[in-house]
Amino acid sequence: MLIIVDSTLRDGEQSAGLAFSTGEKIQVGKLLDALGVDVIEAGIPAMGRVEQEAISALIHAGLRAEVTSWNRMHPADIKASLECGIRLLHLSAPVSDIHLEHKLRCSRSWVLGQMREMVAFAQSSGCRVSVGAEDASRADPAFLRAYALAAEEVGVERLRICDTLGILDPFKTYEMVRSVVEWVNIDVEIHAHNDFGMAAANTLAALRAGARAASVTVNGIGERAGNAGLQEVIRAARQFFGLKRGYDANIMDQLQSLVRALSYREFPEVKEAI
Repeated sequence: MLIIVDSTLRDGEQSAGLAFSTGEKIQVGKLLDALGVDVIEAGIPAMGRVEQEAISALIHAGLRAEVTSWNRMHPADIKASLECGIRLLHLSAPVSDIHLEHKLRCSRSWVLGQMREMVAFAQSSGCRVSVGAEDASRADPAFLRAYALAAEEVGVERLRICDTLGILDPFKTYEMVRSVVEWVNIDVEIHAHNDFGMAAANTLAALRAGARAASVTVNGIGERAGNAGLQEVIRAARQFFGLKRGYDANIMDQLQSLVRALSYREFPEVKEAI
């Protein structure tokens, strides 16, 4: 079964000049729920009180979809999520040496230790946990494997493989994700960026390789060139993988129009699956 993790309200909101109000997050969240997405990534509680209030409001909106938050491997981030009422928590850390050295200024062993410690902290607080491997597309495969195995050992339910810079093609995506799927016995998620226009294709390649979850955004909005589009991935999965689950086209169109209006972004009339 394909798990749709929609990040419109988190990664989508990282588009230049875009910030959703609490009311707008509720609007988008309710339509995503009506469409039938499995998980709504609602934001980053560590950003502050306004973000926390918006996420809390979404959690208490009576949605069937699970609401999750994005967090660094830091106790303060986890505490901020807990205060919102989050019970499915996403923890993320870089796994490429260039990010470890220049972004976190830390070692591989530190990241593995911190991941184990923070996952345990979140779990002891009553949360289920997913873990993200940032910049996995530039990581040493040996360390990516160590990170994936450590995540499995501490009991996370899903591992997100991130092409943070959008540098993969479908062939490399397939090879990398296939390796990860063979290493671990937990669900694997793909989070693709669209810098070369291949986010949707890379997402489909990852699903073909055995990933069970796809991270997407409505209209493909997101940081820099954006993310894999919700509409494209769902419709392509139906066509190429025989996805049987029904997604209401009318609701999908409502989502497209709403997010287009809220993000002040127009799309070409001939844009595929929009």
